[in-house]
Amino acid sequence: MSSTRRATAFDRNRLSHLADWMAVGVAVSLPWSTSATSILIVLWLIAVLPTLTARVIWPEVASPAGGLPVLLWLIAVLGMLWANVPWHDRFSGLDGYNRLLTVPLLLAQFRRSDHGATVLYGYLGSAVCLLITSWALALVPAFSSYGKIYGVPVKDYVLQTDEFLVCGFALLGISRPTGAHQARRVSWIPIAIGILFLANLAFVFTSRTGLLVTPFLVAALGWRLSGTKGLMVACLIAVVLSPILWFTSPRLRDFTLNSISDMRAYFTTDAATSGGLHIEYLRRSIEIIEKAPLIGHGTGSIAQQFRGTAAGDSGAKSAISVNPHNQIFAVAIQIGSLGAIVLIAMWIAHLLLFRGGSLAAWIGIVVVIENIVSSAVNSHLFDFSQGWLYVFGVGVAGGMVLKQTSLAIRSGYPALEV
Repeated sequence: MSSTRRATAFDRNRLSHLADWMAVGVAVSLPWSTSATSILIVLWLIAVLPTLTARVIWPEVASPAGGLPVLLWLIAVLGMLWANVPWHDRFSGLDGYNRLLTVPLLLAQFRRSDHGATVLYGYLGSAVCLLITSWALALVPAFSSYGKIYGVPVKDYVLQTDEFLVCGFALLGISRPTGAHQARRVSWIPIAIGILFLANLAFVFTSRTGLLVTPFLVAALGWRLSGTKGLMVACLIAVVLSPILWFTSPRLRDFTLNSISDMRAYFTTDAATSGGLHIEYLRRSIEIIEKAPLIGHGTGSIAQQFRGTAAGDSGAKSAISVNPHNQIFAVAIQIGSLGAIVLIAMWIAHLLLFRGGSLAAWIGIVVVIENIVSSAVNSHLFDFSQGWLYVFGVGVAGGMVLKQTSLAIRSGYPALEV
């Protein structure tokens, strides 16, 4: 009997170790390949599920940070019952919610694991490789014909912007004083890399989402570094840098002016420009939500509802989409204000999870702020790469924070600032 128990414990330890490395693989592949990420997520689930007993998972599910994502998924499952669309569309609509079920799994895994930092380093290293490739495509004429578009090697510029924002501000947060002179000296290397991430957004390629999110992350960074004083200094620096970047970066200037022209064309001629379609989707989303404000039109109903509002129209008003380009609206159209309230509560719970001063908490805050703000003009939780970036960012960093807190409670000392 004792040998069986030892074998079981050994197997579980091996699987736990394997699950950690599968999570590292997911993080490394995420900036580059959707197919590789999908395969590695399946392998990670196969490895991690046998290691997590009900006793281990339940505390995470019972907590707001881990339980609210599950609650949102459950409401979406119920929303399939009143959706007036084929069952294929209902299950397709549920796909966007399914990854939320992994949040408590990741919290439980990395509350116990010693490899949370390895996952974060793996993602950062992969993003740095993407950054180097992006700069090479932009600066080396021989490479200019490669990649998706100028300075974007793989996937799309919106995702690349999100990734560079998260990595850039996460690295800049390392500059927070720790009281050790040597630590402050070493931190200049990640700070320099963080600046390169953000410089890429200014001089190579960015997105409208990046322009929207950056001020909020600047404010959060200032608050992290020195509270109210840091917030004011960060805002002042941003005000000084903005006109400098405007005049020194033709790409940033042209992108901003083109975005304004897109919206002007929509308002004057109903042109189906990129910026105009965003506004049109938001306008029509409000109309759709008003027809079923409490429980929505059912999971998977977005495309059907947009088809109904487009009947007989032309131009931007005739566009049909499965993505209203707003996360709250994407949820509310399907499962009403009930689902939207749970979504907002989930975001708040994740912000509160990362209210500490450790580096893991700062990384979590950056991920959550980026997702909340970008969700005003995107449905990123339902997008594959951005959705998994959020889930793994919250799950891994959150598990690390929970582990630090547990160790501090047992030892009777404050949580370590790591």
